[in-house]
Amino acid sequence: MAERNRHELRLDPEDSRPRNVSPRAESPAREAHGTSAKGDAASRQRGNGARRASGAPAGGGGRRIGWTLFRWALVVAIWGGVALAGILGYFALTLPDTADLKTAERRPSITLLTSDGGLLATFGDLFGEPLTLREMPKYLPEAVIATEDRRFYSHFGIDPIGLARALYVNLRAGHVVQGGSTITQQLAKNIFLTPERTTARKIQEAMLALWLERKFTKDQLLEIYLNRVYLGAGTYGVDAAAHRYFGKSARQLTLYESAIIGGLLKAPSKFSPARDPQVAAARAGQVLANMVDAGFISPEQSTAAARESVQLGHVASLHGSNRYFADWLIEQIPDFGNIGNQDLTIVTTLDPRMQAAAEASVAETLARDGPKAAASQAALVAMSPDGAVRALVGGRDYGSSQFNRATQALRQPGSAFKAFVYLAALEAGLRPTDRMVDGPISIGGWQPHNYGGRYLGSVSLADAFAESINTVAVQVEMRAGVSRVVAAAHRLGITAPLGNDASLALGTSEVSLLELTGAYATFANGGTSVWPYGIAEIRDRQGKILFQRSGSGLGRIMTPQVAADMTALMSGVIARGTGKGAAIGRPAAGKTGTTQDSRDAVFVGFTADLVAGVWLGNDDNSPMNRVTGGTLPARTWKDFMLVATKDMPVRPLQSTPPPAPSGQPEQPAVIARATNWLESLFSGRR
Repeated sequence: MAERNRHELRLDPEDSRPRNVSPRAESPAREAHGTSAKGDAASRQRGNGARRASGAPAGGGGRRIGWTLFRWALVVAIWGGVALAGILGYFALTLPDTADLKTAERRPSITLLTSDGGLLATFGDLFGEPLTLREMPKYLPEAVIATEDRRFYSHFGIDPIGLARALYVNLRAGHVVQGGSTITQQLAKNIFLTPERTTARKIQEAMLALWLERKFTKDQLLEIYLNRVYLGAGTYGVDAAAHRYFGKSARQLTLYESAIIGGLLKAPSKFSPARDPQVAAARAGQVLANMVDAGFISPEQSTAAARESVQLGHVASLHGSNRYFADWLIEQIPDFGNIGNQDLTIVTTLDPRMQAAAEASVAETLARDGPKAAASQAALVAMSPDGAVRALVGGRDYGSSQFNRATQALRQPGSAFKAFVYLAALEAGLRPTDRMVDGPISIGGWQPHNYGGRYLGSVSLADAFAESINTVAVQVEMRAGVSRVVAAAHRLGITAPLGNDASLALGTSEVSLLELTGAYATFANGGTSVWPYGIAEIRDRQGKILFQRSGSGLGRIMTPQVAADMTALMSGVIARGTGKGAAIGRPAAGKTGTTQDSRDAVFVGFTADLVAGVWLGNDDNSPMNRVTGGTLPARTWKDFMLVATKDMPVRPLQSTPPPAPSGQPEQPAVIARATNWLESLFSGRR
């Protein structure tokens, strides 16, 4: 029985092939029994096949699918790692040079002071003294950490918790209200990267942050950050900001002042205490609350600090008109040689009170009369008789247009140019009492006409100048010679090209208001040439004087008699002529100017202590509505001068200058030589 069992046919459920079959021949009985067993096996096999056909899972197939998914996941992970390594390698190669981390690249700082020593403006980058954390009050770094990066001392340069929090808050708000950058990331961005908001820049920022964390200690990173971060008003670093906003070193900051500086980091311009003290105070309150939450101070300390009164240092508010003056000066720095590559303090000639009066006069004229007169722009220049510019307004609104109409614009001066015509004539021998006929004339086919179209007949040169009679001015020019007129204008400081024809007498060549006013200053000081200037002194950072104004111009350029005659002619303009609207109740002289179709209107005049020029017109050179130099410009000049000269003593106009110092040649000889040289220069003769 055991023998038979050993040789009995056995079937694998998964395989119908027989196993362990005896090689010996089987008996009929056994054969019959085997047939029966085969039938049972076939039946079981069909049942298994039916189960597989009905969808029953097979264990081997599931294992094969899992293995396939694992292999593909592994391939994707490997290639993803390769791609990530390639991306990081690329950005590592494109990282900026970190060798000069502790060297601050900056523009030299230029500080402009008014004539009385007040702060006018600053340009460039202002850095304070580098301080260590030990030298700073402990509240200062605590205010920054509490507000900007509370986990600064625990993260590795990137703060995953902060990133997650910022993402959650931003998603709830629907827009970006929080940032997740750490102080280390901000330091990397400020020193090495541009402010652009791109994915590439964020990757570089993160890589640099990790490098900084490995290179420096946390205290070193915080020190570098506090000494280099921008805090508004051109200041970099907490010490510069403390000096600019509070007039003291950062070593002396109080808790509340530290909170104000800590609050500047988010938006230096918006939260500047110089711009809006109330907004800055509200922001400081938020910083104090952050410091309480972080455990740096107690609620009682926060409340006491918020009650502090802060004494702000003077921060220059560069409003529009100041910018016109400041821009004019900054453009001149290269003319002073190789001094522009260092921090400079420049004492200017600007008088804050006169500047305010000039701005108010121009603004009032344009607001009151501009729309009706179709005048959209104006400019004003005021200077002392030595050429020191005391006030300058270059246009209606600097924010809308930075073009300086006082220094850059070249416009026709109209009859204001007649001062040079009559100067040349007096030097040629004509006298104010000489008479000429005001009537129709023709010169080479050109026929000048008077404003209003009327003629007065025989008139003196003094009356013709006062009434601004064009026909007489042209005749005077012909008597003196056009070349003499050109030479006289250039001698008084007009550098623009001037036409060499008869129409020059009517001011058809374009000049700047600054040069025109500077030329009239020569008449105001009795005949001594001046060049308009705005820089009185330049000092370096240590206070060493690099430049100091000691004089300007060519000296005396007209005789005392001619200077006195010209002053008398221009006094008549205000006393009885076209400039009566400029009368201010004290001795004054000047000249009106109006161009064709009232495209330009000018008045330039002076007292014994101040010279001023006013221009009105339109940038597109479109005509104004019957505006002449004796109307809006003269009234604007009057409004300004009444305020500007209010505290000045009433003095007669200067017609005889002081005698020349000993050792100089006689003035008439100097005048003759200068006149002859300029005549030959501008007439083409050598």
